[in-house]
Amino acid sequence: MDKAPTTTDEVTTLDHDQAALAHAIIESLLDHTRVVSDLIALMAQALDQDTTKALTLTRQWQAYLESRRRMERTREDIEKFADTLKQISAD
Repeated sequence: MDKAPTTTDEVTTLDHDQAALAHAIIESLLDHTRVVSDLIALMAQALDQDTTKALTLTRQWQAYLESRRRMERTREDIEKFADTLKQISAD
């Protein structure tokens, strides 16, 4: 197991490194979600009107839309998180 940091500087560096890694991971997941959403929208455009209407009435489509809304809120949280990281880095 890793040794616990012994000084405040080590703790700050470790916390900052972990926060930066968390930010990178979350940003990557958000980007992937955006790409998948774009692909779904493109695929939906390829469907005829009746099929599109039937698709949008399913519970899976409703779950997809709710998930997109949550991801938008998450993106806002990530931006706040990034701002906090920048402030920590500036100190």
